[in-house]
Amino acid sequence: MKKPVIIIALIFLLANCYAQKPAGIEQYNQVWTSQSQNSSESMPCGGGDIGLNVWVENGELLFYIARSGTFDENNAMLKQGRVRVKLSPNPFDGGDFKQQLNLQNGSINISGKNGNLSTQIKVWVNVFSPVIHLEIQSNRPLKTDASFESWRYDDRPVAGKENNQGSWKFAAPKNVKTLKDVIGFKERAILFYHHNADSTVFDATIKQEGMDAVKAEMFNPIKNLTFGGVMYGSNLQAAGTYTGKYQDTNFEGWKLQSISATKQQDITICLNMLQTPSIAEWQNGLNNVVKEEAANQKTAWQKTAAWWQQYWDRSFVYIDEGKTDNSLQWQSGKNYQLFRYMLGCNAFGQSPTKFNGGLFTYDPVFVNRDYAYTPDFRNWGGGLMTAQNQRLVYWPMLKSGDIDMMKPQFDFYLRALHNAELRSKVYWNHGGAAFTEQLENFGLPNFAEYGTKRPAGFDKGLEYNAWLEYTWDTVLEFCQMMLETHRYEGKDVNQYLPFIKSCLSFFDEHYQYIARTLGNKALDGNGHLVLYPGSGAETYKMAYNSNSTIAALQTVTKTLLELPENYLSKDDRAKLEAFAKRIPPITYREMNGHQMLSPAQSWQRVNNVESTQFYSIFPWGIHGLHKPGLDVALNTWKYDTLAIKFRSGIGWKQDNIFAARLGLTKEAAELTTFKLKDSGRRFPAFWGPGFDWTPDHNWGGSGMIGLQEMLMQVDDRKIYLFPAWPKDWDVHFKLHAPYNTTVEGVLKNGKVEVLKVLPAERAKDVVVM
Repeated sequence: MKKPVIIIALIFLLANCYAQKPAGIEQYNQVWTSQSQNSSESMPCGGGDIGLNVWVENGELLFYIARSGTFDENNAMLKQGRVRVKLSPNPFDGGDFKQQLNLQNGSINISGKNGNLSTQIKVWVNVFSPVIHLEIQSNRPLKTDASFESWRYDDRPVAGKENNQGSWKFAAPKNVKTLKDVIGFKERAILFYHHNADSTVFDATIKQEGMDAVKAEMFNPIKNLTFGGVMYGSNLQAAGTYTGKYQDTNFEGWKLQSISATKQQDITICLNMLQTPSIAEWQNGLNNVVKEEAANQKTAWQKTAAWWQQYWDRSFVYIDEGKTDNSLQWQSGKNYQLFRYMLGCNAFGQSPTKFNGGLFTYDPVFVNRDYAYTPDFRNWGGGLMTAQNQRLVYWPMLKSGDIDMMKPQFDFYLRALHNAELRSKVYWNHGGAAFTEQLENFGLPNFAEYGTKRPAGFDKGLEYNAWLEYTWDTVLEFCQMMLETHRYEGKDVNQYLPFIKSCLSFFDEHYQYIARTLGNKALDGNGHLVLYPGSGAETYKMAYNSNSTIAALQTVTKTLLELPENYLSKDDRAKLEAFAKRIPPITYREMNGHQMLSPAQSWQRVNNVESTQFYSIFPWGIHGLHKPGLDVALNTWKYDTLAIKFRSGIGWKQDNIFAARLGLTKEAAELTTFKLKDSGRRFPAFWGPGFDWTPDHNWGGSGMIGLQEMLMQVDDRKIYLFPAWPKDWDVHFKLHAPYNTTVEGVLKNGKVEVLKVLPAERAKDVVVM
């Protein structure tokens, strides 16, 4: 085990004077010199809460439009549509082609040369307004055909596994349909929108789960949700409709065509989303977006480019800069940045970035040949959230300095809080918020996973599901993230305290309730809660005192109590201190003479492949480097037979993070580079499907976390650098630490050449391993 060397603060302060300027995110710009075969070879572009899959195929520019939160009646996350642009004469019919993603400003530039015709197209999304821009420049006058294509020109039946795109999944009733959009010409523009009906999967879920009595006071995010937009451009006019088929999906197209050939052509797409029964109200909102776009057209690009520049200045990890061997560690540094770009495209969304594809899914047949469905398809649902997966998308945002981007995920829970509290009241007549796994965007268990063939008299508050039963504790990771925003950036977390306290109250009240239904006492002989039946994620089932739950309760309660006095009343503080004493201690076990962390005190079966015995290491930070019981944690890594069997880098697997937090440099490097190496698809950060879908965002998120933990670990005020970093990996990085601290460093040939800590007084808390 490497021993830390404490560097005197004065050395840090001297190094501050020589901090290097980042080489620039431009080094990771993606450049393609040939056209794409299909949508799976698309390039991501986006901003605000909009994502585009952009590609050029057979001389035509195409892109899908996705927007965060576009959930239909079935709670599927629908694309807005597809845009197709064809130029005449066509500059892309020649042999000179280039498509480039410019990370520094979030745009894509496409250029083509055909004889003496030369054309450039810039595609970009306004970060601050839901507007998509195409800017076409040519050295000769061109005519433009710009079409909006939709497969939702009519109601589309959804059958079989295609129902996995929404909330019906394997329990879908007969005749499920994706209802058609309204699409048509309006003057010299194309207007398109989807308007949800009053009746949705929400209503069926309420009825199935016995919540009818409180339905009127429940939050419903999909009733009358309306989303769509308008596509237009100067010098363009309506030119009729056409039909076609792309891959496996029939579509109809609405075409705009140039009035006259020009050297310059701009195309604008403005979007709007509003929950309203009135289409006129939605239309007024869209009109306001169009007016705002016209008023700000001279400054919108500069503001968007400036936002992306500050985004890249916040943090970065550049590995082996200047080397051209395309090593796995170099790929990891590149793809860390590319994936962070994809996350940045939903900085300001109403809904969180989905673990199962985010904004950048494409025709599903290119992920699984058996899924000949529409581009709306993604496995594991649209409005549905699997918290075990979602957490891995959001944990890395603390150290990358992207706390502002965590708001959509936090808001998801705040909106659902009342519904979750109603579950506790209706089912068990006690307090606290009952959040489960496979959670809908309205805070209830998924219709299918709740179980449609439930035994008579089975507890209505439980999912009748072998994987999900008693899986209550995943919400606590988001409670901790909320609290960490105060520790990292001093954010005011008052708005989150009712939520966090309610989540803790559920465990206190529910497990005392269960104990009283089974016997005479609410607590065990030591005055602790009896956390049975419980669960270690989806793996260790019918668990007694699951360590993942215990570690979560201990850490969230401790962090809450550490807040400044003004956050908690004396009564709240007293209640939390009393609750902390009722939380059981972490459990251990012995195997072949080795003391190890245990998944739980006992369990009845193993159902999945999650190693929750390590959750006290990550995310909860109770065990690890510089913490008591490191030898026990290392024994668990070395000798726990199931942990060894489950070890992997695929998908949401977290072994790379565990290894980094244990200081296992070789193992952490191997597992993290496996996660962050090129995906094998044309865009190198389109990983997956793993256990979920492509692009697999919890695959990328767990890779980000692992790389960050290899570089920097924090323990309250202490900052440990390079705790699991290979000496032969050169790196220039900037990461965020608690207490409004940034750490920028350069490690070359195994030596720290530059270290800049801001504020400077925090340098005394830095330890270089």
